[in-house]
Amino acid sequence: MIVNRYKDAGVDVNAGYELVRRIKGAVASTKRPGYVGNIGGFGGLFDLDPLGYDHPVLVSGTDGVGTKLMIAQKMDKNDTVGIDVVAMCVNDVLAQGAEPLFFLDYIACGHNDPTLLASVVQGVAEGCKQAGASLIGGETAEMPDMYAPDEYDLAGFTVGVAEKDRLLSVDTPQAGDVLLGLASSGVHSNGFSLVRKILFKDHDAKLTDKPADLKGKSVGESLLAPTRIYIKSVLPLIKQGLVHGVAHITGGGLIENVPRMFNDGLRAEISAGSWEVPDIFNYLKQVGNLSDDDCWQTFNMGLGMILAVPADKKEEAKQLLLESGEKIFEVGRLSERTDGEKIIIK
Repeated sequence: MIVNRYKDAGVDVNAGYELVRRIKGAVASTKRPGYVGNIGGFGGLFDLDPLGYDHPVLVSGTDGVGTKLMIAQKMDKNDTVGIDVVAMCVNDVLAQGAEPLFFLDYIACGHNDPTLLASVVQGVAEGCKQAGASLIGGETAEMPDMYAPDEYDLAGFTVGVAEKDRLLSVDTPQAGDVLLGLASSGVHSNGFSLVRKILFKDHDAKLTDKPADLKGKSVGESLLAPTRIYIKSVLPLIKQGLVHGVAHITGGGLIENVPRMFNDGLRAEISAGSWEVPDIFNYLKQVGNLSDDDCWQTFNMGLGMILAVPADKKEEAKQLLLESGEKIFEVGRLSERTDGEKIIIK
């Protein structure tokens, strides 16, 4: 009789093999030009040659889902957080003007449940398809003394590419550029520590509650709306030279992220009320007794991405965004800055 001492220590390698078997189809569905090899090797391969770039610059990004995972695990709904982790990474490289090429995920868990984790990876594959990126590898780490049996964490890593002369930098946006906001799906994957404090520590909210402010949706359903991926709508505009700058609105909200796309000589002037704020933010603001500043500094407030567009090209950019299915708002402009803050919301 062979005794598997590793399994006795809490790690079942056979569950890992089963997980790989279950996710092979999802991984294969994300193949794109440049993909090389199959899942299960020691490294993921990608060939730049078929892409035809003259002077390619690689742009990388990494991120996780954060404590939104705690909501997903409590609701036993794990099939969309994979979209979140892809979105957080690929939207970042898009903000530099890059096209995402491939993605790798990392799952750490207390117990490898192949059915549950395959659901997570299915979401990752869906996010990759939305982004046009190949899922070329990943890692599942079973760590029973680090995580509870029903807990897991999820992070990821992406690499994109851009022509060197098409990269977006802080010096590209100009005074007079129009700011176009692209609608978010809700909270996306930032600010959940504050969300959880408001709802579950300061108050006794339930994920199944359906407050009037959410118009028929439950709290959990509203919070788990997956992060939007903007690659297929925004990348063509970048390649056509219609965009000077891109801000992905993540942790730090509008206050921190909008100024990241331009230099110190500019200021963003944003008109509050010029876009639709999703119900979940009004609900959180009321329940948490949050100030406007609290919201601007924490949440995307309904704008998942903001583009700086030359004034004479804004109508063309708007039309292309509408044709790609985006809900867009003209939310402000860039002006010259001599003193004061780099962003004003009024």
